Amino acid sequence: MEPIKDSYLTIEGNAEAIFKEKSSKFLCYAYHVECEEEIAAHLEVLRKRYYDATHHCYAWRLGPFGERFRANDDGEPSSTAGKPILGQLLSREITNCLIVVVRYFGGTKLGVPGLIAAYKESAAAVLDEAIVVERTVDTRAKIDFSYMAMNEVMRIIKEEQPKIEEQIFDNLCSMTISVRNSRAEVVLGRLRKVEGATIDIIE
Repeated sequence: MEPIKDSYLTIEGNAEAIFKEKSSKFLCYAYHVECEEEIAAHLEVLRKRYYDATHHCYAWRLGPFGERFRANDDGEPSSTAGKPILGQLLSREITNCLIVVVRYFGGTKLGVPGLIAAYKESAAAVLDEAIVVERTVDTRAKIDFSYMAMNEVMRIIKEEQPKIEEQIFDNLCSMTISVRNSRAEVVLGRLRKVEGATIDIIE
């Protein structure tokens, strides 16, 4: 059986860099993002700030395994900008990240190979400035249990050490936990065996 992949790399916070090539200036920005709305907001801010720039090229990946992605050349020759930027995210296996490269044309044409190299270097430069962190992919579950079952539930929680997000101890007790996907089956399996406890997976 293949081990369950339950972690991914992303950047913590945002980063900036500047790259110059034959009098063209490339302003490079990397953002940690969780959804397309955030991406749109960052792009809008940069387009307003650098309204006089020649191009705003970008690429992004979303989802723990980068299952959603996009690359945009913003008027540069096809596949000379967005694709090399996306290539850096792919080669470094970074997701939940947006990279925008704002170009000011300096009067000297770079040609297709030159553009590809410039956008690749720009994306690499800003990722070098970013702090890359590992995050886990977790299963979230709500456990409802009777007061009588508390000792057994708490013993399993102590031994397995899932992250406790919320807990309520009353006549009927409940707890919301998150567990790394690779451990979820074992941990939730143990809890399911406790008499007087029910488990609901939270999407």
